[in-house]
Amino acid sequence: MSAILVPAPDAARPDSDGRHAHLEAVRAGRVASVHSWELVTSVDGPGTRMTLFLAGCPLRCQYCHNPDTWQQRDGIPTEIDDVLARLRRYLPVFKATGGGLTISGGEPMQQPAFVTRLAREAKELGIHVALDTSGNLGRNASDALLDDLGMVLLDVKSGLPDTYREVTGRELQPTIDFGDRLAAKGVPVWIRFVLVPGLTDAPDNVEAVADIVERWPNVARVEVLPFHQMGTSKWERLGIDYALADVQPPDADLVESVRDRFRARGLQTF
Repeated sequence: MSAILVPAPDAARPDSDGRHAHLEAVRAGRVASVHSWELVTSVDGPGTRMTLFLAGCPLRCQYCHNPDTWQQRDGIPTEIDDVLARLRRYLPVFKATGGGLTISGGEPMQQPAFVTRLAREAKELGIHVALDTSGNLGRNASDALLDDLGMVLLDVKSGLPDTYREVTGRELQPTIDFGDRLAAKGVPVWIRFVLVPGLTDAPDNVEAVADIVERWPNVARVEVLPFHQMGTSKWERLGIDYALADVQPPDADLVESVRDRFRARGLQTF
C-alpha cells in the first residue's frame, strides 16, 4: 500500500459578510468542509484511489483513529471544482488500475449535497465512485446518489444494538435500514467490521453482525479489521479521553476465528 496524506487545499474561510454566499454554496453542493485527501492503493475500494475525507461525523466511535474529523467546522471550505481538477489529473491512473474516487470522512453523508454533486460529476468523467459510510445518515442519500455509486464501503460497527450504542453513541437501526436500501437497489457493498478485544469481539456480537450482513445478497466481501492504536496521538493532541488506551490489538488467531464465522455464511472474507 502506498499513501500520500495531504491537508485539504488552503482556502479562505468566509467572513460575516460572505457567510450567506458560503451557506448557499454549501446547500447547492458547490462547497464542502474537507479534512484531507489521500492517494492509496489496495484499500478504500479497487485499484488506486483518491480518498477524499470530509469533515464532520455524528458518531463518536471509541476506536476512531481520526477524531480530528469529527467537527465539520474544523475542515477547510473547498470548492467542488478544485476536487474535480485533482480527479482529472489522476484519470490515467484510475483507468490503468481500475481505481477511482472514494468519498469518506468523518461521515460523508453529513454533507449530502456536495457528495451527490461530486458523485454525479465524477461519474460523468468516467470515474468509479465509492462511498465510505457508517450508514447512520443513510437517509440523506437520495436514490439519484445511489444510482451514481459504483460501490459502498459500509461500516457495520456491531451487530447488537446495545453494543453498537456503546461503541458509537448512536443507534444501529439506521445502518441496517441503509443496507437494506443498497440491497434493494443492487449496489455492490464491501462490509467493514473492526474487531476490538473486549468491545466488539464477543461471539454473540460477531454472530449478530454476520446475521445482518448475510441478508444482503449484494455484499461482495467482508473485511474484518483488527483494532490498532495508530490514532492514539490524535486523541491526546485533541485532549479527548481515550477509553481504549490500554487495549491490545487482537492476536492473529482471534482475527482468523472471527473471519471464519463470516466465511461459514458463504461470505468472501478478508
